[in-house]
Amino acid sequence: MAVSSRGTKQPTLAQLRAFAAVAEHLHFRDAAAAIGMSQPALSGAVSALEEALGVQLLERTTRKVLLSPAGERIAARAQVVLDAMGGLLEEAEAVRAPFTGVLRLGVIPTVAPYLLPTVLGLFHRRYPRMDLQVHEEQTASLLEGLGGGRLDLLLLAVPLGVPGVSELPVFDEDFVLLAPREHPLAGRRDIPLEELRGLQLLLLDEGHCLRDQALDICREAGRTTGADVTTTAAGLSTLVQLVAGGLGVTLLPRTALRLETARNEYLSTGYFAEPAPSRRIALAMRTGTARQEEFRAIAAALREAVRPLPVWPTD
Repeated sequence: MAVSSRGTKQPTLAQLRAFAAVAEHLHFRDAAAAIGMSQPALSGAVSALEEALGVQLLERTTRKVLLSPAGERIAARAQVVLDAMGGLLEEAEAVRAPFTGVLRLGVIPTVAPYLLPTVLGLFHRRYPRMDLQVHEEQTASLLEGLGGGRLDLLLLAVPLGVPGVSELPVFDEDFVLLAPREHPLAGRRDIPLEELRGLQLLLLDEGHCLRDQALDICREAGRTTGADVTTTAAGLSTLVQLVAGGLGVTLLPRTALRLETARNEYLSTGYFAEPAPSRRIALAMRTGTARQEEFRAIAAALREAVRPLPVWPTD
């Protein structure tokens, strides 16, 4: 137990870690197993923390463990301290040995299936000493994870316009019109954007940035927001099957085209007249992170790696 200059006992990280585990699992045995500590040691650490703080953190019964009101407040603070310490250690390791250790990469669902083979291949070739961990989530969840230290780097559509987040552009890609095979616009290579005004458009569910991008393109075409959007889907694969079934048309990023439409004889692709609607994909990091030079190098390497894809790498 550490002692401050005032003579009062100070909590240790081990005590905070033990309490945070109990607060998460509300069960001593499960909490002990989660952090690799014996149950008696865990119980002793939590009791020592209560003594150091001078408050009761838990309400113990014969059947379950509950957080006291003070415990609920301190659990959140304890997790912040533990996250900060974990971040400090990771930052120090990154400075000592760049391109090593854990890299927690967040990717949006409309990028992950189409870019991950390229990303994983790049890391296997160029950064074999990095422990890449991939998390597929929607944009809001990814940004929350980045800000809270749960994630280190994001691969997603920009611009974000989020304070404290820096964007490293990787590539731009066009949208194409995916339609049933017999649709009047099927196979055309010069579709005016204005054609979107009267089409039965299918979109992803709320929360997907691709939905917002599609609606922005529709507004640019002069379409009333939300007009004729009566059917939505949770993922691009389902959206494509709805198009194949004749329920409407949709906008698809070029990187998704080959995988989502392969061997489907009921679909046809239409291309917009220049300038075609497009989106930009970038890496995003916390502004000022100690790993920023490392992440900039990864962004530059990824720009080169995507050149064989139907995209336009950024400068």
